[in-house]
Parts: sequence; structure tokens; C-alpha cells
Amino acid sequence: MSIARAWKIIASIDVGANYLKMTIGEINTQGEIRILEDVVKPTKIGKDTFSKARISVQTIHETCDDLKGFVRLMKDYKIECYKAVATSGLREAENKQYVLEQIRLRTGLNIESINIAEEQFFMLKAVRNHVNSIDIKKSEQYLIVNITSGAVETSIYEDGKLKLTEHVKIGSLKIREALSDLETKTTEFSETMEQYIESKIYALKPQIQKFEPNHFLGLGGELNTICGIIRKKKGLNKKDYYIRKEALLALTKEISNMDNFQIKTTFGLSNKTAELLLPSILIFYCFLKMTKAEGIQIPKLSLRQGILYDLSDEILNIQRKKELINDIISSVWYIGEKYQIDKKHASFVEKVSLQIFDYTKRLHKLGDKERLYLQVAAILHDVGGFISANNHNFHSYSIIRAQSIIGFSDIALELTASAARYHSEDIPMEANKNYRFLSDVDKMVVSTLAAILKLSEALDISHVQKIKEIKLTGTRDNMFFNLKSEGDIILEEWNFLKHVDFFEEVIGVKPII
Repeated sequence: MSIARAWKIIASIDVGANYLKMTIGEINTQGEIRILEDVVKPTKIGKDTFSKARISVQTIHETCDDLKGFVRLMKDYKIECYKAVATSGLREAENKQYVLEQIRLRTGLNIESINIAEEQFFMLKAVRNHVNSIDIKKSEQYLIVNITSGAVETSIYEDGKLKLTEHVKIGSLKIREALSDLETKTTEFSETMEQYIESKIYALKPQIQKFEPNHFLGLGGELNTICGIIRKKKGLNKKDYYIRKEALLALTKEISNMDNFQIKTTFGLSNKTAELLLPSILIFYCFLKMTKAEGIQIPKLSLRQGILYDLSDEILNIQRKKELINDIISSVWYIGEKYQIDKKHASFVEKVSLQIFDYTKRLHKLGDKERLYLQVAAILHDVGGFISANNHNFHSYSIIRAQSIIGFSDIALELTASAARYHSEDIPMEANKNYRFLSDVDKMVVSTLAAILKLSEALDISHVQKIKEIKLTGTRDNMFFNLKSEGDIILEEWNFLKHVDFFEEVIGVKPII
């Protein structure tokens, strides 16, 4: 057996609500990762944000000092390639931009504030690259719940495919801060907290129960603490990363009448960890009740590991993203089903849009990222019909913009939603506020995707898929659509011709049937 050669040392940094964390890993030429070092520093970022909406100057100073230590360690390892992200604690702060700029000036670190969907992307990347621990099998349903200080992210896999991703802004620290005034006003604080959590995740309950998940995977640092306490109490092996439902319930009852000091001293925890124990347990327990699972499996995964895998893929140009793209598209189809789209029509538009995109790539020179935006826009272009048939394209924009699509940044969602918004009669114009505020580059992306989407949608304007095959050929100035159809396509031809001029204007060739 040959040993894979070590190739590069990389780092990932997570500026979280509760902790600053850095993971240093060594990657080989196959993209495998070996963790070399983990560094964790407590922070008051989340406490400031969730209680006062702003991060204090003192916390900024302390954060920069700790991050300087991370930078020194990276220099010791001679690390040149890293990725640093900020999650809910910094993301939701009113003075976010000031804090990020202070960090850049004082430490040299460029921190990217990522949204929930991007967090999910990195976590699912870690999940996908830890298959042996997770063992997602056919004909089984897995609920994956990741708890952070500021949010809860949920995903459901069925038959090995991602079916649902949702998030709720009720992380362990956020709950603790929200209910801090009630702790001394009731003797039933645990029950009050559980009721509060149930009220926040109530809308997810029917969606999750629809799949009847029989496996539950829990992620998050607090879960490791919970698991350690239960292992110690039961005398279990340190390698046992499974919590049975009854053990979780027993621990909940045990600590429900304890204050933070008692929790700290009883279980040998830090102040911060003790403070978050009860909300973390209750969140997991509330989700566990929605499943048929007997307990919680705990794969040793983190956001930072997902970031390392993403960096590794970029450095080595490993085509490991296919599985994740499949996950994204699978979850997008679930969104479409939720809004009762015409699946056969959406599938037709998706297929034709990608065909046109690929054929005209030499002209528009857009890449895989934009191709994915187009694919999502094609699937969801009619979701607005769920609200109203009139001006449904405007509603489609709003619905897509409001989604959490894994891996999609805010600007990615904007471009995708805008492309869908212009799939019918309207064309992108400076008079449209959302379009006007885009950069020139992004305006061209939206216009290109919209031009493609218009033609694709026009070829199935009747929603009965009369056209069975499309072959594209062309000259320097013309692009010929050679069609095989069943039945009269006069309506499709008429609608197609309405969008020819805009397509030629944007992409540079004239479409001809």
C-alpha cells in the first residue's frame, strides 16, 4: 500500500458567536485531509450582538488580539492558503463592516461574512466527505441538525439525496440571551425554554415529519459536551458517539432545576459551556421528537473541516463538487414541489436552458457557477404562480430571493432570482431598482441568463412539451434551432420570436427556428 504524499498545509478560521476557532490541516495530492492542529478561543461577539445588536470596542480589541495569535501560528506553519469566515454573531451585528475592517487592518486577515446557506454548504461538504461515519443508505431518511450559537440548520436526506434544507435563528446562545429575563421569574424555566423552542420550529414540524426520518445526525460543539457527560455518567467507551433518546431526556430532567453555577460545578464545565448546555439539549430533544430515531448519531464534523475540503478542491481542482451540486438541485426541486410548480414544464425549461448555455459558452464565457444559477432559475421560474398567476414572475423573484439554497451567497440568490424575474415579457432595465444596483458584471450575468431562459420557456409556452428534441447548429451570426415536435407548435414559434431580438442583443447571435 502506497502512502499518499503530503502536498500542502492549509487553514480554516471560524469567527463564531461563542468561539474563535482555527483548524490547520495537511492535504495530499488526492485531496485527503489530516488535521494537524485545532485552536479555540472564547469570544463575546455573540453575547454583544444578541443582547445589544452591536459588538463593543472592547470585544473588537480582544478579537483582534486573539486573531493575531492565529496569524502567528499560520506563519509558523508557513501557511499561504487559508479561508476565514464569520457566522451569525458577526453577521447579525449592526456594526459588522466596521468590525471586519478593524480585523483586516490589525491582523491582515480577510474575513468573509457568510450567510446560512453558505454555512450549510460547508457543513454538507464535511458530511459528504465523511461518508464512513455517516453511512447514508438507500431507502433511509436522515435528519441532520447543526446547532450553532445563533442558528439551527436542518437537512433531510432520503435515498441518499438531499431533500430539504431549512434554518431557524434560534441558536443556543441566542435562546439564552432572549430568555435571560425570565430565568429568575419562573420555577419552570426549562419548560418555558422548551415551549419557546417549539414555537420557533413549529413551521418545520410538518415538513420534517412528512419524511419520517429514522436516523438523526447531530452536529455542533455543544453536542460533544452533552455526549461526554452522558458517557461519563454511564461509564461508556470514549469512542461511543451515540446518545439514546432516554439518556438525553434523563439529562434534561437532571439539569432542569440547576442554575448555571450548579451545572458548571457538577459536570466540570466552563461558565460559557454551562450556560449553553440546557438550550442545546432542548433544541436537540425537540427535533429528535419529530423523528422515528432512537437517538442521535454524532459524527465528528465541523464547519472548519468543510472549509478545508472546499479549499482542497479549489487548490487541486478536484471534481468533488458534483455530489454537492446534485444535493443543491435535489433541494431546489423540493422547493419547487412545495410551491406546486409544473414539474414536467420546469424539467423541459431546465434541460433546454442548459443546452443553450453550453452551446453559447464561447460567446458569453460564463462558468459553472453561472450555469448553476441558470439551472436553479429554470426549475423555479414559475414558483410565483403559487401566489398569483398575474405577474407571477415578480412573485417568483420574491420567493427565490427568500430561500436558503445551500452554497448560495446573497448575491448568488439575487442573480438567480433576477434571471427568473425576467423569464417572460420584461427585459432587465435600469428603471428596475434591483437590477440598477447590480455591478456591470452582474448585470451582464442576469441579462445573459434571462435571455437564455426566455427562449427555453417560450419553447414550452403551452406546458405540454410538444417539442421532443432540439438540435443546435450555427454560423458566426446565426443560431439554428432544429426541432422535432409532436403537434402544431405555432404558439411556441410565435412566443420564441418575441425574444429573439433581446437574445441577439445580449449574446451576439440571432436565434432562428
